[in-house]
Amino acid sequence: MLVSREVFDVLVCIGMLGPTLDSGLDGRRWNKWRPTVSLFQHEDLLIDRFDLLYQERYSRLAEIVFEDIKRVSPHTELHAHLLEFEDPWDFEQVYSSLHGFARGYDFDEDGDYLMHITTGTHVAQICSFLLTESRHIPGKLVQTSPPTRANPREPGSYRLIDLDLSKYDQIFERFKQEQRDNISFLKAGIETRNEDFNALIARIERVAGVSRDPILLMGPTGAGKTQLARRIYDLKRTRRQVEGRFVEVNCATLRGDAAMSTLFGHVKGAYTGAISDRPGLLRAADGGVLFLDEIGELGLDEQAMLLRALESKRFMPVGADSEVTSDFQLIAGTNRALRERVSKGEFREDLLARINLWSFSLPGLRDRIEDLEPNLDFELDRFTERVGERVSMNREARKQYLDFAMGADASWRANFRDLNASVTRMSTLASGGRINNEIVDEEITRLRTDWRTVEEQTEGEKLLEVLLGEEGVEALDLFDRVQLAEVVRVCAESKSLSAAGRALFAVSRLEKKSSNDADRLRKYLARFELSFQQIQEG
Repeated sequence: MLVSREVFDVLVCIGMLGPTLDSGLDGRRWNKWRPTVSLFQHEDLLIDRFDLLYQERYSRLAEIVFEDIKRVSPHTELHAHLLEFEDPWDFEQVYSSLHGFARGYDFDEDGDYLMHITTGTHVAQICSFLLTESRHIPGKLVQTSPPTRANPREPGSYRLIDLDLSKYDQIFERFKQEQRDNISFLKAGIETRNEDFNALIARIERVAGVSRDPILLMGPTGAGKTQLARRIYDLKRTRRQVEGRFVEVNCATLRGDAAMSTLFGHVKGAYTGAISDRPGLLRAADGGVLFLDEIGELGLDEQAMLLRALESKRFMPVGADSEVTSDFQLIAGTNRALRERVSKGEFREDLLARINLWSFSLPGLRDRIEDLEPNLDFELDRFTERVGERVSMNREARKQYLDFAMGADASWRANFRDLNASVTRMSTLASGGRINNEIVDEEITRLRTDWRTVEEQTEGEKLLEVLLGEEGVEALDLFDRVQLAEVVRVCAESKSLSAAGRALFAVSRLEKKSSNDADRLRKYLARFELSFQQIQEG
């Protein structure tokens, strides 16, 4: 933003020596335009103090520039600062050196400062801009330009650039609108009403926009962790902050030896069945985002490997002789209290410290019940997009549903998954695309049945939830859920696999000449990735 020339009380200018533009060792140097010296040849820009930044190998040139400044502006107080970096095109070296100078400089809060950005490499100019924009150097930028051909002996021109965008309402509002759009995007366009949730999403938008450190999303099953993680990725990709893929895995599904191979890959012949190389999910996420849902279910060995991959960007595939690299941003999700798992020795404390830099706890639907109505409309729109047929609710049916859904009897145990399933059922049954009171009555009855309290659960159902988690149980058909819960109960109360098999197959075993009840039961449990030992431990 260009501003008019101003009158300063005491003006301090900081600039970097330009080995090419500022060069000249003999009298002919006065016949060329030198940007640093020209700063002091403008009658309407009176600089009281000048701090020159230079590299040691250009010490002689710095001395000559100082001598020439004294000739054209004898009242200016001159100070030289040696910068230490080897490669002027190395962004990290240059920024670190300039940042160190800015941190050590004694800025006066009431002083007026200019940062000259005409000289130095493009890297140095960018770093100077960033440090001024971030207020590490609390001033304005000054840009100088050479004279025209018609007046070659003139000092050229200069412009002051003020980076305080808050002074410019139109520009500031544009940035604020972009932020509002980003927040709305993270909320899938839903006009949520809960103030705490809206503040949480605003904080996530800010962090996602500037940080590549791990993000930990906590909250109950169905609170929307997966959807939010994907939208964070989409937002970062829109901003060109990532170029790679979004790779998602539910750690609760990783069991045994397959977990290590799935995450970190393996080489051909690493174990029986490894007939070819497998890159693994961490390498698939290189340059992108890796979302590890239910990270608390990872085994300790996998946790150790993940920690090394986060810290060094390197890890060892199963059976490999050398490490591979992958640079990804981690987003982790969990419905577990990870600190409790640390105290039980089930989760590494050092890994928790690494992923807990940015942690956000997403509330369940009951904790922001005022957001149910806009989410109801969102789910109706989603159904319309999915099937291509518009579905709506009549006024009486909508009021009836919302009165129940926002009342004390509605537990929403699976949170937004329950709401999605509920709207899908009603929309599917809606004749002519209209949900009426009869459909709502049926749905309310269905929900009340599904939401039996934990005290009403059978012992088998409780144990099944411990073994598979709420999400795993919800993934089962009701037929399998009821049957498996009873099988699990019998196994838990039996002393051996054979004893459990005899109890479960007490009738059918009599019809066979020989029966292996233990083998039948083992195969049945394996269908659900369970074992008798797991049930006993559970």
